[in-house]
Amino acid sequence: MSGQFEAVTEIDRPIEEVFAYLSEGTNDPEFSPRVQNITKEPAGPTTVGTVFRSTVKDAGMRSQRELRITELETPSRIRWAETSKNTVTSREGGYDLESLSDGRTRVRLFNVLEGHGIGKLLVGLALSASRKDAPAFGERIKKAAEAS
Repeated sequence: MSGQFEAVTEIDRPIEEVFAYLSEGTNDPEFSPRVQNITKEPAGPTTVGTVFRSTVKDAGMRSQRELRITELETPSRIRWAETSKNTVTSREGGYDLESLSDGRTRVRLFNVLEGHGIGKLLVGLALSASRKDAPAFGERIKKAAEAS
């Protein structure tokens, strides 16, 4: 079983600034409390193939995650896929950015969650929790990007 959740927010910053902030990747702990630490390889600007390794805490359990950038279209599109083997993974995720006429940016974040092994039974719970948190997640992204 798999399913998708998404969040949409509008950020009071130009699209180029929002894209730079989100594509850096290592800013994720500023708006995602589940991310305890994150590294980026290779160092430098994010490109297709850049890998982010993180330790996350979900439902009281820590796990190691590895995401690879699969698509990058400056300044409007970022896509990733999780390459780590966990019970629930993000098969595909991304940001879509749209410049608004008043210098703000609309951001849509989505993740397609997929269960593996016992995770096939847990993915529904993960999706439910993610969908419930989506509006707050969008607000956390907005606040962090505006503060950067």
